[in-house]
Amino acid sequence: MTDRPWLGAYPQGVPADIDPTQYTSLVELMEQAFRDYADRTAYSFMGKETSYRETDALSRQFAAYLQSLGLVRGVWRAVRGGEPEAPPPYRPDWAETGGRELLLEAFARWLIPVDVPEPGDVLVFRMAPGAVAKHCAIQSGPDRMIHAYWGRACVESALGRWWRERLAAAFRFPVREGAQPWPK
Repeated sequence: MTDRPWLGAYPQGVPADIDPTQYTSLVELMEQAFRDYADRTAYSFMGKETSYRETDALSRQFAAYLQSLGLVRGVWRAVRGGEPEAPPPYRPDWAETGGRELLLEAFARWLIPVDVPEPGDVLVFRMAPGAVAKHCAIQSGPDRMIHAYWGRACVESALGRWWRERLAAAFRFPVREGAQPWPK
C-alpha cells in the first residue's frame, strides 16, 4: 500500500515526481502546457471536455475581468509598465468619512492633476458628501466614462449630473518618455 494512491491512476509514462526547479513559476508551467498540448483535453468534467487552448483563452478572459476591477491600475500597467508603488490599503466602504485621502494622495504623486478633464483622464469620485474619494473612472468622451462595478464588470456609462456632482478630482496619465502625446 502506497501513501500516494493516486499514482495508480497515472497513465503509462507519467512520472510520479517532477523537478520543482524546472519552471520558475506556475504561470510558466501552464504557459508551456498551453503551447505543447493546445488541442489535448486539459479537463473533463460531467461529460464536458475542455482543451488546453480553451483553458488558456478562459484564463485570459478571467484575468481581463480581474484587471477590469482595477481599471486605472490596469491602464497604468499597459501604458507605463509596472506600478510605481503598492496601492494604498482599501476598505470597500463607500460611506467612509474622516479618513485620509490615500487614493488622491497617490494619484497626485504619479498623475498630473487637471481642472478640465478630457477623454483618457482619470476621474475620482466621492460616493457621498464628506466621504473619502474611492471610485475611479476613465473619461471616454465629453459625457461618457468607463468604470468598473466592483465584482461585476467594466462598463461605459453616461457621465451625467449625478456623477459630476460627486467628482472629487481629475488626473492625466503622464506621457511616457519618447512617446507622442495623444492627438487632440
